[in-house]
Amino acid sequence: MSSSFSGSKPMSAAGAEPVLRVAIASKWYRPRGAEPVEAVRDLAFGIAAGEIVCLIGPSGAGKTTTLRILLGLDTAFEGRVSGAEQAGMVFQEPRLLPWRSVEHNVRLGLPRARRGLDLDGLFAQLGLTPWRDRYPKALSLGMQRRVALARALAAGPRVLVLDEPFVSLDDAAAAELRGLVVETVDRAGMSVLMVTHNVAEAIGIADRLLLVSRRPASLIADIPLDRPRQARDRAWAEATRAMLAAQHPEIIAL
Repeated sequence: MSSSFSGSKPMSAAGAEPVLRVAIASKWYRPRGAEPVEAVRDLAFGIAAGEIVCLIGPSGAGKTTTLRILLGLDTAFEGRVSGAEQAGMVFQEPRLLPWRSVEHNVRLGLPRARRGLDLDGLFAQLGLTPWRDRYPKALSLGMQRRVALARALAAGPRVLVLDEPFVSLDDAAAAELRGLVVETVDRAGMSVLMVTHNVAEAIGIADRLLLVSRRPASLIADIPLDRPRQARDRAWAEATRAMLAAQHPEIIAL
């Protein structure tokens, strides 16, 4: 395992040209009547085509701020982001309109000119076909998150951005949804940036782990996980977590 950081030209694994590039030199919050707070400093990374990357850091470190910048929701920062215009986003909460059907919720995420797109394959792939005419209140949280995933995937993004997508799900539902995400993005050759606090989850699915410090968030380690996902057993995962916890105890607990 290795750690690397380049403030001038963030690259992805193996030096491949990234499809998503993030270089945040500095992000400050200046609340009225309070001291300014620097949320992010020198956070730079790239994600290659087909790569799954997990961003891990302490609570309040600036991960959500980073996602807001990446998505163009916060433009008051020093730095540059490229490739995010091709991203689809899945938030922690499904954010579904309760008065719209599952199908309408998915189609509303598309540009108006593409809302008649054939989505039969997508609904079938995510196990949503029987639920297309139902309303969100009839669905479990796990199924609602599938709908949110379908909404993000419908337009065919090159990069899927996930913010704690499996939190609050039981182990079985989380494992099933993780499997769906990995299968879907692998089939499409899509890239993934996922924010998570679940280190075991990240070790299970990621090609790389990005560890960020406490606020202001800075990149402190870029760790490739070279073993193929299908060959990662429990013993390897536990050994990997133990090694990471020994190297970065301020980020990863034993």
